[in-house]
Amino acid sequence: MKELDLILKNIKNKEVLPIYFFHGEEPYFIDVAVKALEQDFLEEDEKAFNQTVTYGKDTTYQEILSLARQFPMMGEKQVIIVKEAQDLKFNEEESKALDAYAENPVPSTVLVFAHKHKKLDSRKKVSKTLTKLNALFLSESLKDHTLPKWIADECLRLKIKTAPNISHLLAEYLGNDLSRISNELGKLKIILKEGQLLDGTIVENHIGISKEFNVFELQKALGAKNANAAFKIAYFMGKNPKNNPFVMLLSSLYNYFSNVIIYNTMIGQPQQVIASQMGINPYFIKDYAEAARLYPLKHSTRVISILREFDMKGKGLGAVNMDDAELIKELVYKIINVDKIKMKV
Repeated sequence: MKELDLILKNIKNKEVLPIYFFHGEEPYFIDVAVKALEQDFLEEDEKAFNQTVTYGKDTTYQEILSLARQFPMMGEKQVIIVKEAQDLKFNEEESKALDAYAENPVPSTVLVFAHKHKKLDSRKKVSKTLTKLNALFLSESLKDHTLPKWIADECLRLKIKTAPNISHLLAEYLGNDLSRISNELGKLKIILKEGQLLDGTIVENHIGISKEFNVFELQKALGAKNANAAFKIAYFMGKNPKNNPFVMLLSSLYNYFSNVIIYNTMIGQPQQVIASQMGINPYFIKDYAEAARLYPLKHSTRVISILREFDMKGKGLGAVNMDDAELIKELVYKIINVDKIKMKV
C-alpha cells in the first residue's frame, strides 16, 4: 500500500497533517498508521500532556472537536486519536461540525480518526472536504489473488528469505486476516537466523501448517494428476478437519481451477501476460501449463461443476452421513477422473 508507506515516512520525518480520517473494510492498514502516529510522533515526555486516546463509544464529535481546538501544553503539537470512530454518533449535526473543523483545522493539533470496517458516506459534504484536503484515507480489503504478493512483500520488508511457495502456503492457510499474518511473520523473523531460508519445515514447526499435507500440495498433486499423492494428502487432511476446513479447501480449489480455465483460454499468449491475468507469480506458470494440458477447457470447467456439487454436499444436501474426510476423498476421486465421469445434465 504505497499511500500507507508515504504516511509512515512522513510521520517518521515529523511531517504530519492536521487531520487524518482513516476508513474502510480492512482494519490492518488503519491500525498500522494509527500505531505510528500514537507511538512515533511525539516524544515520550510529551505524550503525558499532549496525547489523548479515546474511543468512539465513549465520546462525541462535539467533545473531540472541543479538545482539538485547545492548544498543546509545553510543546508544539498535540495528538488526539479516536479509535473505533465508527461507533461515534454521526448525524447531520455532527457531520456539519466535523466539516467546519476540517475546513479550518487547528495547526498545532493532529486529529486522527480510525473508522474501521466501513467507509465514510461519500455523499456527505465532510467526505468531499476531507478528500480535498488529502486527509481521507481508504483502507480496502485485499483481493484473495493479491494476498500472496502482499505476504511476499512483507517478507521482503522484514528481510525474510523464503522458498518460492511460502507466500501462497501462508495465504491459503492463514486467510486474509492481515493482522494474524503480520504477527506470524513477526514471530518467524525472531526465530530465523540471519540469512536462513523460510521453508515448509519451519512453517510447519512454528505455525502448524503441514509442509506435505496441505491444500497447496493437494492442488499441485491434482494439477499433475498424481493420484497417489492426491489421495495420500486427502487422507491426512481428512484426519485433521480442524486445520483443513472443507469450505476453505473448496474455495482454494475453485480459485486454482478457475486459473486453469484462464490459462486454457489464453494459450499462445506470453506467459507473463497470462500470469498477470491470473494474478499469480510467474514462477508458478509452468505448473498451470501442465494442469491445463491435463485438464483442457472442457474438463477444467467440469471440475468447477464438481466443486459446486461438493459445496452443496458440504452443506448437507445430497451427502447423507458423509463427514469431511469422506467428502474430501470423493472430491479428489472425481477431479482426478473428471475425463471419465459422466456429468449430470
